[in-house]
Amino acid sequence: MGLKEKLEQKEEELRILHEVAKDISSNLDLKELLGRTVEMTMNLLKADSCLIYLYDRQNDELILTASNNPEEKALGRIKLKIGEGVTGWAAKEKRPVMLPKEAYKDQRFKSFTALEENKYEAFLSVPILSKDEVVGVMNIRNREEHHYPDSRVNLLFTVSRYLGSAIHNTIIYEEVARKAKQLDLLSGVSRTIVSSHYLKEILELIVTMTAEVMDSKICSIMLLDEKREELFIASTQSLSQDYLNKPNLKVGQSISGRVVLEKRPITVLDVTKEPGFMYPDVAEKEGIVSLLSVPMLIKDRVIGVINSYTKNEHRFKKEEIDILQAVANQAAAAIENTHLSEEILAAKEALESRKIIERAKGILMNELNVSEDEAYKKIHKKSMDMRKAMKEIAEAIILAADLRKKA
Repeated sequence: MGLKEKLEQKEEELRILHEVAKDISSNLDLKELLGRTVEMTMNLLKADSCLIYLYDRQNDELILTASNNPEEKALGRIKLKIGEGVTGWAAKEKRPVMLPKEAYKDQRFKSFTALEENKYEAFLSVPILSKDEVVGVMNIRNREEHHYPDSRVNLLFTVSRYLGSAIHNTIIYEEVARKAKQLDLLSGVSRTIVSSHYLKEILELIVTMTAEVMDSKICSIMLLDEKREELFIASTQSLSQDYLNKPNLKVGQSISGRVVLEKRPITVLDVTKEPGFMYPDVAEKEGIVSLLSVPMLIKDRVIGVINSYTKNEHRFKKEEIDILQAVANQAAAAIENTHLSEEILAAKEALESRKIIERAKGILMNELNVSEDEAYKKIHKKSMDMRKAMKEIAEAIILAADLRKKA
């Protein structure tokens, strides 16, 4: 390579690094940043395909997170352990792996049908690092035999380090933002409970706020009918008639029924493949995949469950389970308080009714010279004949007696 070509190459490398730095400083969200990186990488290496895996530290696995269009359907579904496949090997060793031809014959290679890997001959896997810690892996594929120039591989490795720092910072920022939203949810639920006396309104606001924060396709509150030992849908933000018209669930049936019996949260990665899920046909029609179901507890008593369904396969993290459990406990307290208020009000009204009936009985006993039992029977018979409450009949007797006194 002549001096002129070397200078041109260096200029191009500087231009690419400048573009990367510009993207990183543009406050792009993670999805946009990865999308721009895929586009830039394919242009840089004249690639037919680019895949980016991000490292999920909690589950110790690499998850396909970004790609060019043909592989978008596999996003979030393709996962590898560190050291698994060429991708996992590059992450483990923290250095690029280049396979210019017959990549699928490499003993480390792991094939995924969804990625149509039989169509690709050449494969380059570059780890994405941040301060020497693995953040992800970038895979470049070509349909024909392709020798990736060392200068390009080294440049991509440099780019991946820039990208690694940006991804790391973006993940931290999004984590903080997510925690803030979760705290807002708990605060919002508390405000709703305090400001509203109507249970239906409280439950509707809870499922709406929870669905937004948990990114739920469907969020529902199911309450327990203790006499029938059934769970019924009390509230949901979903407008789906198929979901709303689902039959009640017997305790012990389906995932939600197990949550009631076991008094603990249960997660399901894919409800359509879960033997214990009662309505896989509804799940497929509504496009719901993963489920988190948590019990609504009052001390040690379960009064219902909150369900959060996602549209994509999702492994619920401990903090997500904890936040939904906290919401469920607040909702349970609101329901219990509402029931207690209703019971107190009913008891108060019953006491008032008894006082009025007792007064009416006294009037009849005095005016008709009858016993207490006979007076009660007269009020009761009139109530049945006129199809009115005994309290109303008693009030009429008292009013008539007052009018006679004034006459």
